Amino acid sequence: MSVAERPEEEKEEAAAATAAASPGLSLGPSVASPDEGVVEDLPLIDEKAVEQLTEGLISHYLPDLQRSKSALQELTQNQVVLLETLEQEISKFKECNSILDIDALFSEAKHYHNKLVNIRNEMMMLHEKTSKLKVCSRNLRT
Repeated sequence: MSVAERPEEEKEEAAAATAAASPGLSLGPSVASPDEGVVEDLPLIDEKAVEQLTEGLISHYLPDLQRSKSALQELTQNQVVLLETLEQEISKFKECNSILDIDALFSEAKHYHNKLVNIRNEMMMLHEKTSKLKVCSRNLRT
């Protein structure tokens, strides 16, 4: 017996079995598709009206967008200039620090030079004393 030849009860049981097998799909005659009648509900859209609305929207917002774009470009240029200036200032500070290091190095060199001069003077004094002691000790032996 084909589906068309089945009695009504069997048709309802088959529909219920099909609905149970696939819960997302329902083949009942009373269930309508959610998209049904949507195309008919939409009014016809006038292309000229859409074009005019688009042009109006663009003409309304475009000047503000262009001003914003130019302001952003000016800001980015100012930031580039500021970054370059900061880099120059940083290099000046580094140069100043290196000058301070050089000054410290020279003052340390001066300090050690004074120490060396004092050691040389002491060595010369010790040499003179030892020379005198040698002369005295020779005189005492004779």
